[in-house]
Amino acid sequence: MNRTTAARNAEPRTGTGALPGGVTVFDDEYPGVANLQPDLLRALRAAAADAAQDGVVFHVNSGWRAPEYQHRLLRAAVAERGSEEEAARWVATPDTSPHVSGNAVDVGFAAREWLAEHGAAYGLCQVYGNEPWHYELRPEAVDGGCPPRYPDPTHDPRMRR
Repeated sequence: MNRTTAARNAEPRTGTGALPGGVTVFDDEYPGVANLQPDLLRALRAAAADAAQDGVVFHVNSGWRAPEYQHRLLRAAVAERGSEEEAARWVATPDTSPHVSGNAVDVGFAAREWLAEHGAAYGLCQVYGNEPWHYELRPEAVDGGCPPRYPDPTHDPRMRR
């Protein structure tokens, strides 16, 4: 069994989900990648393989996050932005974040540029107008294109739990 297969079979993957620089969608040894939902990870890897033909590497700045890590990110955003209302435009609660459920990925600049043009073909869509790095899987986008973006997470009904 190779390292990638062993990492994929290790359940549950533990850690905060914080990622060092240079991690790609193929780096299963990091929980931030390994704990992404399988369909999202498959779509990302298919897109990344095709993007590689254009010389583009899909770096992952953030993927799956443990609830405690998400909470720390939220508290830091409140401190930086001055209020919970303003922080909510950028960071969700652990209960609502698609990162905590493994349903979202924040990609590096080259990947987001490539996905902006080609992502819908893989069902990968930018969800928020203020976060060009944030992508989620929308399988219906393969046939119909990505849905309109929310201006920011405060307009997303999923964030209102």
